[in-house]
Amino acid sequence: MEIKKVCVLGGGGFVGQHLVSRLCERGYEVRVPYRNINRAKHLSVLPTVTLVEADVHDPDTLKKLLQGMDAVINLVGILHEGKNGAFQRAHVDLPRKVVEACRATGVKRLLHMSALGGNPDGLSRYQRSKGEGEALVRAAHGEDLAVTVFRPSVIFGPEDHFLNLFARLLYWTPVFPLGSPNAKFQPVYVGDVAQAYVTSLNNPATFGQSYELCGPTVYTLQELVEYVGKVKGFKRAVMPLSDDMSSLQAIVLGLMPVKMLTYDNYLTLKTDAVCSCPFPEVFGIQPAALEAEAPLYLAGIQPPRFKRFIDEKR
Repeated sequence: MEIKKVCVLGGGGFVGQHLVSRLCERGYEVRVPYRNINRAKHLSVLPTVTLVEADVHDPDTLKKLLQGMDAVINLVGILHEGKNGAFQRAHVDLPRKVVEACRATGVKRLLHMSALGGNPDGLSRYQRSKGEGEALVRAAHGEDLAVTVFRPSVIFGPEDHFLNLFARLLYWTPVFPLGSPNAKFQPVYVGDVAQAYVTSLNNPATFGQSYELCGPTVYTLQELVEYVGKVKGFKRAVMPLSDDMSSLQAIVLGLMPVKMLTYDNYLTLKTDAVCSCPFPEVFGIQPAALEAEAPLYLAGIQPPRFKRFIDEKR
């Protein structure tokens, strides 16, 4: 199996931008579908990228997108449900359609983004949908379709929606009430995640495998927020909330027009996003430390006007 042409679903997103750039550096021809192509114009400067305005959730459109491709990478995922059924649509229905489209078009390689904590029996709808989608993709592995699944912890890097979000929120308040302060994460650098995908693409040793991806250090959520404040030079008091107050905070924030935290997120945080093993040796990567990368981009964040912050979240 020689792979030269790759379709990246979710290629305009945070992880997708880094992955598409690395695929281009390696000489792959990359097709990136996007519902609103104007939002992905930053990718058009890459020499081997073709942007296609398309709805990947439409089965017929998806099959057209995969025509002539050697592989497909599915990065599509959401953290919040704008409406009921959104997790099912993004994390379960779309992977099923991708598998069907691969078989209909003869695509023989599929790389899929799941998440640590993804479990059909998980506490949150997010976890259950991620687990169901992962299960059906893994079940599709066989002679006609070589599948590899990735299960990262929270991913950090330039333009992330995790550390950057805390940096902006800390600017606005002298006291930061923090729900689920003891939730544990093992953040992994976006460049390492992208490199794992690129390395896996043509490596038969990764076919049929599922890999957890984590950085070198485990942190509590409180430790991460305090670290961001330190890097930014903000003297802020982080006030850890009890479990009951964390639940209430999530319910209240979940009612806001702009979703920064929901009750489903609160349930997700009850499961630690920590790997059970070191970074997989097959990728030949020494995972980057958060302290080595985060200051390089956090230092450049300017305090936004509140309206601009709301627009970004939308």
